[in-house]
Amino acid sequence: MPQHDQHDDHDLTHGRFEDELGAVLRATGEGFVAEDRRELATGGLARGRRRLLRRRVATVGGALALAAVGVGGVYGGSLLGGASVGGPDGVSVAAGPKPGTPSGAVGTGGRGSREPDQPQIPVADLAAVLKANTPAGTWEIQDPEGKGQSVTAVYDDGKGKVGVSVGLYRAGSDDGEAGAGQVTCPDEVAVPYDDCTSEKLADGSRLMVLQGYEYPDKRVETKNWRAVLLTKDGFLVDASEYNAATEKDSPISRENPPFSPAQLKSLVTSPGWRPLLQQLPALRNLPGTPGDPAPHVPSAAAVQATLRSLLPKAQGLRVVGKGGEGSYAYLVVDEGKGRSLVQINVQPGMTGVRADLFTGPDVTVEADGTRVNLSKKAGEKGGEGVVWWSADTLGADDFRVVVSAFNSGTQHDAATRAEPALTTEQLKAIALSPKWRALVER
Repeated sequence: MPQHDQHDDHDLTHGRFEDELGAVLRATGEGFVAEDRRELATGGLARGRRRLLRRRVATVGGALALAAVGVGGVYGGSLLGGASVGGPDGVSVAAGPKPGTPSGAVGTGGRGSREPDQPQIPVADLAAVLKANTPAGTWEIQDPEGKGQSVTAVYDDGKGKVGVSVGLYRAGSDDGEAGAGQVTCPDEVAVPYDDCTSEKLADGSRLMVLQGYEYPDKRVETKNWRAVLLTKDGFLVDASEYNAATEKDSPISRENPPFSPAQLKSLVTSPGWRPLLQQLPALRNLPGTPGDPAPHVPSAAAVQATLRSLLPKAQGLRVVGKGGEGSYAYLVVDEGKGRSLVQINVQPGMTGVRADLFTGPDVTVEADGTRVNLSKKAGEKGGEGVVWWSADTLGADDFRVVVSAFNSGTQHDAATRAEPALTTEQLKAIALSPKWRALVER
């Protein structure tokens, strides 16, 4: 496929993402009160991004779209995990200094939320540590006089210009547990990659090194190699490199990114980052906002078990794969006709998306006021011949359940069967089950 055709496809997907982002950000503003305008903007963006990623990871493909904006130096949720419509807060498209979800804490908007001030680390200081811990070459530093929490640059060792970036973040808690998802290798059902290692270091830090791709569907062969260090005291050092001058829309300049996995490890574990990490603002408590507390979010294990219990018994579906994170879960099923990915996200409190996402001729309304949108469309993650069937439901109380099925065991692999294992009516029946509300009300 010509390069410009690939980019046109990306632009269409990006447009759909931005359209839905607008809808979710508008929804986010309802009921959110802050005395400080900056807190309103920051908190609203975080919540909107988090909600959108939960719903829309399948079409953007890029935690790896986990590429939401880093807010206030906090990195939260999981960057590496299952990707889907209604995928987890963190989806997987290795995105370096543009971490996946901002902070889970920032996103709640409830009493006791915590948020940092904006980081003011000189980019020149970040660049100095980056240069000191990489092989010799020339550097073009973006915004060298600026301040923030990340550095983005173009590196050239004479073998082709490449993009390199490093970002520093707080994981959201002092014990490092909030960032555990960032140093866990992604699920290959959701994200294809060539290699990934995760290890615990002698000082108690945890490290992940991922050799993956900018686009999970590989529609452009831009490689993204990434190392993420989670320190014992809850800081993250996140470095990414590419085999092109920029992460998107630049021609491939070399076969592989320049730094080996060992060199990436050496970069993120350098003691030179420690003084800069200490400059990240401490988390502070925000004043509570009016309204009900945030609803309980069920665990992936509970969602997965419930989904399994709702599969049609008569079809003889055998579960051959499973996974998930947060309120997102998936099963890979096979009744002897080929693998089929079935996935779900349970989302209470989706205030304000009704007008944007649940109106139109394709939407039906159940007796209890629940809106249902059934759809059949082509897959959007690059798998040849993949089709995507879904049932998207929204209750009168803004309780949303999205169930999807594909005619492949993953979204990025070629179709393994003519149709998904479940019909749209079966997906609808699963989505409307009262078991999902029971999970949230526990």
